[in-house]
Amino acid sequence: MYKILIADDESIMIDALKFIIEHHFPNQCMIECASTGRKVIELAENFRPHIVFMDIQMPGINGIEAMKEIRKSNENMIFIVVSAYLKFDYAKDAINIGVLDYINKPIEKEVIIQVLQKAMDRVDAVKKRRSEELSNREKLEIVSPIIENGLIYSLIYENAHMGELNNYKTLLGIEADAGYIMSIQFAEVNQKESMEYSVGTTVRVQKDYGKVKDVVKAYFDGCVGAVMGNMILVFVPQKQPSQDEEYTLRITTINEARKMVRELRRAVDAWFRVGIGSVKDLSNLVESYNEAMRSLTANRTESVVHVKDLPAVQNYEEDYPVEEETLLFKNVESGDVNRATFHARNFFQWMVSHHGEDWKDVQLKVLEFVLRAEQIGVETGGMSYRFSMRSEYLDVVENMASPEALYDWLIVKLTNVCHGILAKREESTGDVIQEAKNYIEENYSKDLILDEVSRQMQISPYYFSKLFRKKTGSTFIEYVTNVRMEHAKDLLRNTNKSMKEISIEVGYSDANYFSRTFKKNVGVTPSEYKDGKNANS
Repeated sequence: MYKILIADDESIMIDALKFIIEHHFPNQCMIECASTGRKVIELAENFRPHIVFMDIQMPGINGIEAMKEIRKSNENMIFIVVSAYLKFDYAKDAINIGVLDYINKPIEKEVIIQVLQKAMDRVDAVKKRRSEELSNREKLEIVSPIIENGLIYSLIYENAHMGELNNYKTLLGIEADAGYIMSIQFAEVNQKESMEYSVGTTVRVQKDYGKVKDVVKAYFDGCVGAVMGNMILVFVPQKQPSQDEEYTLRITTINEARKMVRELRRAVDAWFRVGIGSVKDLSNLVESYNEAMRSLTANRTESVVHVKDLPAVQNYEEDYPVEEETLLFKNVESGDVNRATFHARNFFQWMVSHHGEDWKDVQLKVLEFVLRAEQIGVETGGMSYRFSMRSEYLDVVENMASPEALYDWLIVKLTNVCHGILAKREESTGDVIQEAKNYIEENYSKDLILDEVSRQMQISPYYFSKLFRKKTGSTFIEYVTNVRMEHAKDLLRNTNKSMKEISIEVGYSDANYFSRTFKKNVGVTPSEYKDGKNANS
């Protein structure tokens, strides 16, 4: 129903408009009438009309002033001015208010019908847009937690490329390229000293997850992960603070976290604690996660612990390039030769420029780096360890008298480790994909889905999908479809089976769907393909 308000000080005009509307739009409109500007404003607030026919010359508050007042609280109300006075000032004011049309008295029925239909169309468009906005918002409310959890998972486990992280950031409206992790731990109230894991508490917090998320987001504009054991991870986007800003940010974060913990304890029957990591680049956020977890275990008496408040566990000389060393071994572990050697060069240049006179110390540090890198290769890269594999290292390093020779030896060793890690990883993933291809070949006639095959390979569906496409050049569905089409072509060429039999044999229960899929992928229908084969023979 369209709500229509007719505002005019002439009853004959009101009656005429009502008659036209009710006669040409039967059972579509609810109509209210007003003869003064004040009454118009009151009805606009209570009746909330969609469309208003407004006379300008009204007793007391005139039509223009009434529309201005109404417009303050309602942007979508549609005004149609009906007046015997065609003055430039009135027309200009009407335009500024956003009037849909200006009709001169005496009114014409066709004009009223045309303008009212136009107004109704606009009301429908606004309703449709509003409905779509609500629908999109509802969908976003459903999907948003999944996206937020996916982002946190990708950042913590470092399994997303920069392009995927940018997609997450776009979907969630995140602009910062850095941030920190908060780890929210919970337990039974009587376990606040030990914070032991309790299935009952986890079930209760999971049930009240919506409350927990609302409380967290009231204090921190971040992404809230899913309940994992007795833990919830929160990623808070934050630009990298300067040295002067870091302390202020830390104090603000701790104060807000304390308020959040008190609110969580009131909202959910459980005891909460929070560990907070420092701000890190997104590519290195796993360190913030480790810091947040360490904060919880290092200080069990405080409800909120920031890693920067913990006693220092590492003491380096003031300008020691800790970050370069950390990134060097992180990239060795991932097999990234370019980045590993880049950070190795930076560290080596620092050693030579700051400690070049202490040549023995430089040699020892290079030897330490090589041994650490090779240990990473053995532990995570599948490299083989032999007890005597490094027997000549000490002599080699001691006999190197120039920085250039020592640096070259370091780079060669790091490169060999990275290549070994990549080769082993390539071999391992190649075996997995070949096993998946064999499984598809043996089971193409069944209802194959990615989740089922990835479970057979003991790999997460997300990682399996990425790996499969990288190795085969096709998506999982494309590959399965191609396998099925090849078998279908063989059956069409070499058997007299019916289309229904062939479709079932290659994994399609619906023969019509099989036919459409075949034409889409092969270019002709199964019947055309079979006839073409017979003609060629």
